[in-house]
Amino acid sequence: MSTPQQKALFISYDGMTDPLGRSQVIPYLSGLSASGIGITLMSFEKAERFEKNEGSVRQLLKEKNITWVPLSYTKKPPILSTLWDIRRMYRAASDIYQKEKFDIVHCRSYISALAGLYLKRKYGVRMIFDMRGFWADERLDGGIWPRDKQPYKSIYNFFKRKEKEFLQTADQTISLTANGKKEILSWNITEKPISITVIPCCADLEKFSTTAIDKELQTSLKDKLGIKDRDVVMSYLGSIGTWYMLDEMLDLFKTSLETHPALKFLFITADDPSMIYEKARQKAIPAEKIMVTESPYDKVATYLSLSQIAVFFIKPVYSKKASSPTKQGELMAMGIPLICNKGVGDVDMILEDTNAGIAIEGFSQKDYQYAASRINDLLAMDKEHIKQGAYKYYSLAEGVKRYKAVYDSLK
Repeated sequence: MSTPQQKALFISYDGMTDPLGRSQVIPYLSGLSASGIGITLMSFEKAERFEKNEGSVRQLLKEKNITWVPLSYTKKPPILSTLWDIRRMYRAASDIYQKEKFDIVHCRSYISALAGLYLKRKYGVRMIFDMRGFWADERLDGGIWPRDKQPYKSIYNFFKRKEKEFLQTADQTISLTANGKKEILSWNITEKPISITVIPCCADLEKFSTTAIDKELQTSLKDKLGIKDRDVVMSYLGSIGTWYMLDEMLDLFKTSLETHPALKFLFITADDPSMIYEKARQKAIPAEKIMVTESPYDKVATYLSLSQIAVFFIKPVYSKKASSPTKQGELMAMGIPLICNKGVGDVDMILEDTNAGIAIEGFSQKDYQYAASRINDLLAMDKEHIKQGAYKYYSLAEGVKRYKAVYDSLK
């Protein structure tokens, strides 16, 4: 095996045995490893998932020639547990450097970037700040850190100071969105230009493809869910929680029913169905118009194929300027036209550029009526054109190519 031209330590405070690690970290690193970069991956693993998935993840990383250093994630007590993990992160990263003498430290989000700053200053390695959104502001906007309560107010202020330090010190920064990059550059925080590359949350578009549809399963699902040939199915994919606006999506659906009575709303989610049915009942939406089901990951394409339109509304708060919803690429890869809202990352820009759907301005009755008036236009959109838009923006191969260009710039 030839000696890699560059060696990198990739630090993630998320676990590789988590779904996020397998979908949003390992695929990129596999591509970088295949391009000749020597990758050591340090991650923090939650005990239950590590016990369940360690073997399969370890085998996968071995096949991709990635050295894995899993550390245990400490959950309790709050704050102190994270400080303990950061200390362990510093120590483990220093030990790896002594052994590997890596050239680059690639930091996924803000906690990891603390160790990146330490390594850059102590050993002179090049640093990539892969920010994954405005993390501190997300904690505030999502109510995870109460806005005016200590110690969270002080922690927020600490990370906002560090955020500027990461941007000023890193050799390269990765933003998920052009909107986020524009916002950062407007801060004018340093005299030297900040080098920022935009790489959205890419998806394995081969898994989200019309060629991945299981026709027999598709037929049985239609029977099970009571979907008739005359029905027009609007779908929502994913969990419903902090950021995703169930009430508003149901309001849109109710308004759309007035002019499109053949509509049904399919939720593909692991969340509690009773909560969705109760919300619909409160809004006087007929129960037979709502369908809720869960899909195994490898069957999501078949479940999505039941729908002709998809919708997702995300709270358009400040931190969402830097967010890239993975589901947008997955839905577009299926050729499904979208109804979304403006003010979230590059969602509306991508929809406009690819003619893959519409983005409404807000959540008024007027906005819902506008979206309802466009449903026939959405149904008539060119599915193949929408799929090509997914490959333009969300292709994993394109994402790896952009990461490789960042690494090449640090030689």
